[in-house]
Amino acid sequence: MEPKDYSVVKIEGEYAYLRADGCGEDGDIFIALALLPPGIDVGTRLHYEMFSYAVIDK
Repeated sequence: MEPKDYSVVKIEGEYAYLRADGCGEDGDIFIALALLPPGIDVGTRLHYEMFSYAVIDK
């Protein structure tokens, strides 16, 4: 998978909905919070590359 930036749009229980930049709702993915950096919240921006996520902006 190519590097991509996401925004956290919703958190439900142990899962987060991420929206790819520039893709609208078609770019949404559903992912376990355990795979994301600690302390994220709705509105946090993430960068995905090499099978890991890093916080860009909170």
